[in-house]
Amino acid sequence: MSARHTHRWRGVVAVTLVAVAAGVLAARPDVLLVGVVGAAYAAYPHLWSAPTPAFDVERTLSPADPAPGETVEVTVTVTNASGDHHPDVRFVDGVPPMLSVSSGSPRHASALRPGESATFSYAVTAERGTYGFEPVTVVARDVSGAREVEGEASAETTLSVVADAAESPSWSPTDERVGRSLADRGGDGIEFHSVRDYRPDDPLSRVDWRRYARSRTLSTVEYRPERASSVVFCVDARPCAYRAREPGEQHAVAHAVAAADRLLASLAGTPAAVGAAALGAETARIEPGRGRAHATRVRRLLATDGAFSAYPPAASSVDLEARVRRLRAGLNGETHVVWLTPLADRDAVEAALALRRDGHAVTVVSPDVTASGSRGARLAAARRDEHVRTLREGDVPVVDWNPDEPVERAVARASGRWAR
Repeated sequence: MSARHTHRWRGVVAVTLVAVAAGVLAARPDVLLVGVVGAAYAAYPHLWSAPTPAFDVERTLSPADPAPGETVEVTVTVTNASGDHHPDVRFVDGVPPMLSVSSGSPRHASALRPGESATFSYAVTAERGTYGFEPVTVVARDVSGAREVEGEASAETTLSVVADAAESPSWSPTDERVGRSLADRGGDGIEFHSVRDYRPDDPLSRVDWRRYARSRTLSTVEYRPERASSVVFCVDARPCAYRAREPGEQHAVAHAVAAADRLLASLAGTPAAVGAAALGAETARIEPGRGRAHATRVRRLLATDGAFSAYPPAASSVDLEARVRRLRAGLNGETHVVWLTPLADRDAVEAALALRRDGHAVTVVSPDVTASGSRGARLAAARRDEHVRTLREGDVPVVDWNPDEPVERAVARASGRWAR
């Protein structure tokens, strides 16, 4: 916590000095008395020590699972957990930057005795994605108002906004592009691999009866078995990825994080292991794993880790090639990389091609945040189209996604084209 002076009583000190000087010079006891009274007021703030606030915060959302566009009421309860009386304390809730307040105010002022609570509410408009609320900012002043202490009070709260199941098709990992890989050995599966001599423990369902009818020789059909692979959602969080179509709209990084969260949820019922990583000024990574608890950890990472921040990083550039080298070092051969990037520059293209050359299945999900109208906007759109063509020519599938539609729908549409 940081303490500072408010200089609330600075004017009283000035008046006091003037009154005392005037009273002495003019030999006016009445004026001098005014100066003495002012001196008492000037000394008053020094009778109090700086406040030592400690607050507990509880934040609730209603509804907890809203649909896109729905109004969500946020209720914040702050409790004075210190043993001190705070006569003037102000709170500012940490509204996620990409959510807009539709009614009420996230600010509140109150006086709280020890153990006493204050509650305030406001409403936000739900936008598709996952958002982590930031800590409540607390400013507490002493009785005189001369000193104030600023700090934070945390309450971990995440708002996840998803479309109805009927609105968007689910993304199911049905081939090697989206979560399964084919083994090089024979076994149980659905794709033909080879024929070998029959062994007594082979099931009759795998005997090649047509061959037996021709040659009276028993043989067994081997199929190429499917193995569940892992999927890592990599978000392009470099400074150049923080671009939006219009000022005030969600930028590409926010769209990418929301898409990763949605696609991760679509894989919940599959055998694929899931993980996530951010490649930007800061890095964050969680290795692929299975189970509901692991999926919750991945979603929490996407929602709260600073590497996926809604604010652009201070760094002006990032060595993406070095970030990708470190990523590749930790991937196994069956890891499918989903690279979520606006394709703002050639480096994003080279990252996908490097992963593809390394033998990984790679899918690029690219939110299109290019605008139209100005010459610069048209140039940016033309460059992005060129990047999409380069990737497709390099055998890297690209989901060219308009963020105005659910990402699952764009992936399902693109998967249909890949299958043809």
